Amino acid sequence: MKRLILLALPLLALTAKAQKPEDTEVYKPVPPKVNAGAHFADAPSDALILFDGKNLDQWVSVKDNSKPAQWTIADGAFTVKKGTGNIQTKKSFLNYQLHLEWKIPANITGKGQGRGNSGLFLASTGGGDDGYELQILDNYNNDTYVNGQAGSIYKQFVPLANANKKPGEWQTYDVIWTAPTFKTDGSLNTPARVTVFFNGVLVQNNTTLTGPTQYIGTPSYKKAHGACPIKLQDHGDPSEPISFRNIWIREL
Repeated sequence: MKRLILLALPLLALTAKAQKPEDTEVYKPVPPKVNAGAHFADAPSDALILFDGKNLDQWVSVKDNSKPAQWTIADGAFTVKKGTGNIQTKKSFLNYQLHLEWKIPANITGKGQGRGNSGLFLASTGGGDDGYELQILDNYNNDTYVNGQAGSIYKQFVPLANANKKPGEWQTYDVIWTAPTFKTDGSLNTPARVTVFFNGVLVQNNTTLTGPTQYIGTPSYKKAHGACPIKLQDHGDPSEPISFRNIWIREL
């Protein structure tokens, strides 16, 4: 009992110091000024524009990083060009806020995972489909395994809600990504975390990832990495092409 009383004394002393409102008012450091866009989806003043509706200068082919992305640009959007492979950002990132808009074709066909399948890899740890995938798929009226539907962290975490719009309508992902960190020996220090708003609806709430995406088996952190590009997937389904527009990022 005496020990508990002694431990409590420093806390009581700290509390006693705050006698006036200004004792708990903080004035520095002052947050930097950022001019928000006129609309929610508009890029703020400190954002890096990853696609401005005109060119794919910020993207390269995953098959060959020395070559530009080969997807098709028209009407302020770019569309998967089947057979050209995944594309990824030229720049690598650690922690960030990302806005991205995507559209499933109105005349989409197929079912399950074969209906408008693509993926936003929040950190691309290698070629192919390596990395941490936020699923893109038409689930407006399309059943599949729930940890593989739109808004899921693929094969890991089910979205908190199905916020899909109809095919043919533009949809939005707003992402807060916290990259994993690793110790000097390569072992995991802190896991990756992600928050996702899908069409303004919270579907991943500071979710802690168990590792990069694993199509077969249980995900785990197998290798250390630092900053990574962001990747978009050419899934190769007959039901594509999927389109993207208005992509911007703020490093945190």
